[in-house]
Amino acid sequence: MLHYLTPIRRLLSNRHCILQCRRVKSENTAKSAALDSVLSSFRSICGEDAISLGQAVREQHGKDESVHRCCPPDVVVFPRCVEEVSALAKVCNNHHLPIIPFGTGTGLEGGVSAVKGGVCFSLRNMDQVLDLHQEDFDVTVEPGVTRKALNAYLRDTGLWFPVDPGADASLCGMAATSASGTNAVRYGTMRENVVNLEVVLADGTIIHTAGKGRHPRKTAAGYNLTNLFVGSEGTLGIITKTTLRLYGIPEAMVSAVCSFPSVQAAVDSTVQILQAGVPIARIEFLDDVMIDACNRFSSLSYPVTPTLFLEFHGSKQSLEEQVNITEYITQSNAGSNFQWARDSETRNKLWKARHDAWYAALALRPGCKAYATDVCVPLSRLPQIIVETKADLIENRLTGPIAGHVGDGNFHCLMVMDPSDPEELHRVHLFTERLARRALAMNGTCTGEHGVGLGKRALLCEEMGPMAVQVMHTLKNTLDPKNLMNPGKILQPRQL
Repeated sequence: MLHYLTPIRRLLSNRHCILQCRRVKSENTAKSAALDSVLSSFRSICGEDAISLGQAVREQHGKDESVHRCCPPDVVVFPRCVEEVSALAKVCNNHHLPIIPFGTGTGLEGGVSAVKGGVCFSLRNMDQVLDLHQEDFDVTVEPGVTRKALNAYLRDTGLWFPVDPGADASLCGMAATSASGTNAVRYGTMRENVVNLEVVLADGTIIHTAGKGRHPRKTAAGYNLTNLFVGSEGTLGIITKTTLRLYGIPEAMVSAVCSFPSVQAAVDSTVQILQAGVPIARIEFLDDVMIDACNRFSSLSYPVTPTLFLEFHGSKQSLEEQVNITEYITQSNAGSNFQWARDSETRNKLWKARHDAWYAALALRPGCKAYATDVCVPLSRLPQIIVETKADLIENRLTGPIAGHVGDGNFHCLMVMDPSDPEELHRVHLFTERLARRALAMNGTCTGEHGVGLGKRALLCEEMGPMAVQVMHTLKNTLDPKNLMNPGKILQPRQL
C-alpha cells in the first residue's frame, strides 16, 4: 500500500512546490509593483535626486557610531521642507512602511538602525536657522543645523547655545535623544533648553508641541508635549523644527586641569565644589587610563593620575571667587596645583582633547572597536560607583577608560575591545550589565544621555517598572498605531 502512495505523495509534493513558487513569484511581483508605486510617489514629492537606493548610501544611513550592526533601510529620502516630510510620511503610512529619522548618525545606541527595513528620512537638506529672537534669547532651527553651525551663525550676536555633547550633532537629533554633555552642570540638558517643537507624526500630521510660533520662557498650558518628544528617539514622530533657549556669551572664561592621587579624592572634590554652590560651567573627570590615552593622542603632558578638567564662566570678579573656592577644595583633597588655560586657543585645545577621548581610547588598541557605556547616579553616590566600577574593570581585565560629566553624576566607560574575540565580548557584555544595574541599585539611571535605542530596552523596564512602560506603550500606540516610527527602539515588543 505504501509502495503505491509514494508516487502520489511525490506528485502532491511537486504540485505543492509549484504552487508555492507561483505564490512567492506572485508576492514578489506584488511587492515589486508596490515598491514601484511608492518610489513613483516619492519622486513626485521631492524629485529623483532626493531618493537613493544605492547600497553605500543605505548602509551609511543604517548605522550610527555604536557597536550595533548595520541595518540599512530599503530606501533613503532627502526632504527639503516640512511639507515634503509630511507628504512622504503619508505615503509610508498608506503602505505600512517603517520610518527612520536620520540626523548626523552620531548616536551611540543603534537608534538609526532600520531593523525592519523601511524608509530613512535623512534631514540634512533642511539646514536653515530660522526666527532668531535676540531680545528673547531663543532661536528656531531646522534638523540639518548642527550645534557648531548654530554657534557660528550666532558669533556676532553675543549669544550662544551651550549644550555640547562633543560630536557636532544635529540640534533636532540632540532633542530627539535628549542629549547633554560637558556644559550640562550649569546650562542643563536638551530637555531644559527646548522651548517648542514642530513634529510630523506617523500619518503625516504636523503639530507644534507648544503652539505654532510660540516661544514663551515658561508655560502651564496643558500637557507637556514638548518634553514628551524630547528623548523619544524618533519613535513618536519626526522633529522638523526646534526652538531653543540661548544664553549670553560670558564676559570671561577660564579653564583648569587638576590631578589627584586617587579616584575617590577627585570625585569627592567634585561633590564638595557643587555643595559649596560654585556655579561651575564644566567639571569633567578622567581616570588615569583615560588621561594617559589623551596625553598620547592629543600630545599633552598631564600627570597620569585621576584628573579633573574644569571651566568657569562669568565676570572677571566672579571668576576670581569661583577659582579661589575651587582651589581650596581641591587642595584639601590632595589635588595638585591648577594648570590654567586662560586664552581661547589653549582652552580650545584642552576641551578638544576631552572631546577626542573616544578616539584616544580607540588608539590604545589599534584595530579594536569601542563601546561607550553611560550611566548617571545621584551625586552622593558618585564616588562609590566610580571606585567600584574601576575595581570591576581591573578585576575582569578590561580596557575601559572612564570619562564623565561628573558635575551632574554622569560618566562613561569607553570599552575598547577586540570584536573577533568572543570571550572578551562576553566579558564586556557582562560588565556593562553590572554597571547599569549598579547604577539602578543606587537609584540612578541606565542612561544619562545616550538614550535607550536598541541596547538598553530591557534595562528601561527594570528602571521604570512595568506600569510606567505600559503607559509608554499606550502613548506609542496612540500616536503611532501601525508601529511605523523607528520600530524596535526604546520599547520591547509587548508580551501577549
